[in-house]
Amino acid sequence: MAVTVAAAAREERRETPAPPGTPALLPERLRRARPLFDRAIVGRAALSAFGKLNPARLRKNPVIFVVEVGAALTTVLVARDAAAGRPGLAFGLQIGLWLWFTVLFANFAEAMAEARGKAQADSLRQTKTRVMATREAKGGGTESVPGSALRAGDIVVCEAGDTIPGDGEVIEGVASVDESVVTGESAPVIRESGGDRSAVTGGTRVLSDRIRVRITSNPGETFLDRMIALVEGASRQKTPNEVALNILIAGLSLIFLLVVATLDPFAASAVAAAGAGRVPAVTVLVALLVCLIPTTIGGLLSAIGIAGMDRVMQHNVLAMSGRAVEAAGDVHTLLLDKTGTITLGNRHAVEFLPVGGVEEAELADAAQAASLADETPEGRSIVVLAKQRFRLRGREVADPAARFIPFSAQTRMSGVDLGGRQLRKGASDAVVAFVRGRGGAVPAGFAEVVERVARTGGTPLAVADGPRLLGVIHLKDVVKGGIKERIAQLRLMGIRSVMITGDNPLTAAAIASEAGVDDFLAQATPKDKLDYIRREQAAGRLVAMTGDGTNDAPALAQADVGLAMNSGTVAAKEAGNMVDLDSNPTKLIEVVAIGKQLLITRGALTTFSIANDVAKYFAIVPAMFMGSYPSLAALNIMRLHTPQSAILSAVVFNALIIVALVPLALRGVKYRPQSASAMLRRNLLVYGLGGLVAPFPGIWAIDRLLVWLHLV
Repeated sequence: MAVTVAAAAREERRETPAPPGTPALLPERLRRARPLFDRAIVGRAALSAFGKLNPARLRKNPVIFVVEVGAALTTVLVARDAAAGRPGLAFGLQIGLWLWFTVLFANFAEAMAEARGKAQADSLRQTKTRVMATREAKGGGTESVPGSALRAGDIVVCEAGDTIPGDGEVIEGVASVDESVVTGESAPVIRESGGDRSAVTGGTRVLSDRIRVRITSNPGETFLDRMIALVEGASRQKTPNEVALNILIAGLSLIFLLVVATLDPFAASAVAAAGAGRVPAVTVLVALLVCLIPTTIGGLLSAIGIAGMDRVMQHNVLAMSGRAVEAAGDVHTLLLDKTGTITLGNRHAVEFLPVGGVEEAELADAAQAASLADETPEGRSIVVLAKQRFRLRGREVADPAARFIPFSAQTRMSGVDLGGRQLRKGASDAVVAFVRGRGGAVPAGFAEVVERVARTGGTPLAVADGPRLLGVIHLKDVVKGGIKERIAQLRLMGIRSVMITGDNPLTAAAIASEAGVDDFLAQATPKDKLDYIRREQAAGRLVAMTGDGTNDAPALAQADVGLAMNSGTVAAKEAGNMVDLDSNPTKLIEVVAIGKQLLITRGALTTFSIANDVAKYFAIVPAMFMGSYPSLAALNIMRLHTPQSAILSAVVFNALIIVALVPLALRGVKYRPQSASAMLRRNLLVYGLGGLVAPFPGIWAIDRLLVWLHLV
């Protein structure tokens, strides 16, 4: 049996995690930076804003629905006064127009967020082509059918140059597949039957070889179909926090509606008692109501949620719901796989440690011979280290009597029988049992060497030649650069990081210490992961984790945020509520940051909205009642010119502030990892105090402008 360079080349072509610092590999059509106010998007959003004036659609947003009712009522009253020839039409007309503008601006904010998603969806639709599929007929042979005719369970054959007609799982063969249509990654990946690399996505293209694929989705249910529906917002449902906030602002609107409704009889009785003054007009009461209710956050709330989903997609993560993104922002515990997330994933041999008087060169020679058929990165690194240290060339083993022993989960060893020698390498306890089974003994100091390697975070591989135990190979798993700083950022966010690994506790403890994680779960089985998540959730904590294999599916389904790798199995992708198209396990940290940014943006703009209403009280309340209660003139601290200019200025500011905050709602408040108390202080200072102060100069300036333009 010959071991050639081709075997190593095949391994090199397999997928490997992107090195640290590699940017997200968005498809070019999605990654291409769009200006926030792209002309095409703005045009689409402007048209959509008028379409959203339909009361049947707008009633889902109770605050803006109240504004629309007020605008319609004001319009009717102005039309009535115009028909009756009454004076003062200009003031009522301006109030009515600005109330309609308020509704349109709120609709525009939501439409802008939706338009950006629809632009992405249109780009994705271009990837869906009408393809023909070679389906295996039930009676034998094959038949050519349109891809749209395929159903779950059908078997198709795909050869080099074919487009895979639907989502499925490779059941036979191995092929190189171009997945750039989904991930934007130009390098082909290997898809093969069995294991965690069997899932294929419709629309991707086979570059070499031949595979048989079992279709797992029906038309309209493919991965691309779901991506299109999700990025354009068609499947977006309001999250629990968003629903709760909607109830709060609807409740505030109802309270202020009752307050304003009682002002008319209150003002009438006050005028009658004083024998002076004037009862505020209905138009003025409507203006007061609109300025009192939290119209700013009511107009921006939906846009904030849609934009949060959009930001996740910009990181090439497909979120199945807004709830998953929001949950990411509230995560308490983050489960991170060691391999590929904490560490680079490919362990490398760094030293040979002989025992029992064996020379290091003899150990290196035996280790290299036992690794010649090992195509894993670990096996190749052993061959390379032996060459570097002792100039031992990789040998082509062509002896017909040579018998290679592949690694198996049962034996936990691999090696070769060659020239009467039984060369083995593997887990220390497995190799010790192998040696003792052939009448050999364990040299003194072997256990100490194994423990020393494990304590440093390495993996000890024992090497034996029949009954002789020669020594240990030190495999080191390199911790990713910068991961310790990122874990520290998580801790600053109040998130507890837990490393999951199949390593023994000593190795796990060393890696955990080097990476700076808060805890670790060693020798973890699928059940261990599931039990750990359930314990955390029982304690009231939200849990996030990543996974790519079928064995990860139960834990991904149980976690509050389950980020499945696109390169993983269909079971893993179906179980998770997010899919990372780049298959980069560290992406979970970015997802958590996006979730927190969503929550912070919503909280910050809610704080700003409620705070800036205070300034409107100082504008409208004195203007309404100064005639009846002259002492209220003391509250006119902005020295607004007339009651009409004060009321109109407040209404204009109320409309324009929504437009001014649209970019912030779409981009999100900049997130900095910091403690909850520091974040609260910052938001209260910037958005609480800012929301309180900003309307005063704004309303004052609008008042001066209206007077200068002779509009009041």
